[in-house]
Formats: sequence, C-alpha cells, structure tokens
Amino acid sequence: MTEWDANPNPQPCDRTSTPEDEVLHDMGFFGHFLYWHAGGRGGKNVILGRLLEHDGRLPQRELLERSHISSAALSEVLSKLESEGLITRTRSEADRRQLDIVLTDEGAQTARQMLARKEAFERDSLSVPTQDEKIELRDLLKRVRDHWERQGYVGRETSCRNNSRA
Repeated sequence: MTEWDANPNPQPCDRTSTPEDEVLHDMGFFGHFLYWHAGGRGGKNVILGRLLEHDGRLPQRELLERSHISSAALSEVLSKLESEGLITRTRSEADRRQLDIVLTDEGAQTARQMLARKEAFERDSLSVPTQDEKIELRDLLKRVRDHWERQGYVGRETSCRNNSRA
C-alpha cells in the first residue's frame, strides 16, 4: 500500500517526493522557463533569429520549414512582426508566387539585441557548474532523451533534435 492509497483525498504536498519526482519537476521548470523566456519554439524571437541567420531574408516556405511550426502559427507571428515594423513581405524575384520575408532595419536591430540577450543567457545560465559537470549533465540528459525515444515517449518534438549540439 502506498501513501496515496492510505489517504482517500491526497494532496500533492501529502506525498513524499522521490528523486524521480524531483528531477521531473525540475525538468518541467526548466522546460517551461526556456519555452517562455528563451524564445519558445516559434515565437517572434525565433522567427527574427532565423531571418538574422540568413542575412535578413528567407522565402516564407523555407522559414516555415526551419521554424517547425504550423503554417497558421507562422502567419500569425509574421502578421505581428509586420505590424510592429520588424519585417516586410515582398514577392520573390525568383518566383513571383512566393513571398520573401525580409527584416527591416528596425527588425535587424531587434534581432541582434535579442541574439545578444540569448547569448548572454546561454553563457550565464550554466556558469555555476564546472566544465566537467556540464559535460556530465549533457551526457546524463542525452541518456534520458535516448531512453525516452526508445520507449516511444517522444513524438513530433524530435524535429528539434536536428538542432541539438550533442
């Protein structure tokens, strides 16, 4: 009988945490934090960054492929960026049926500032562990990720793995 069985109306705080609970809770915190504070998956910062990586111009179809978001979500983000004066949409010179997404001067400046903040976060966020501890953490996380993939826990989000550095 577990402590959950002993109490017919358990509250989360009634349960003793296991190391697994604590690790998964912390992973959830980090995932949430990174999603909301480090650009998410396809928000404005990600789109600006993708454009900056490609000299400020990408065909909309290629931007969609590189962003790993739906066409509708990309259209919504592009509309917001366009209304803020950060991008323009122009007909492609190579194929008039296609739209090129182009950073404006203000968009390029915003993207560079965002990139500088992201790089500072990346440097500072893992400044506490030693280099050896970072390597150990990377290796542990890779083992867990590989296990999750073998177990079938991972689905559509594997497309992000193509961007991994490990």
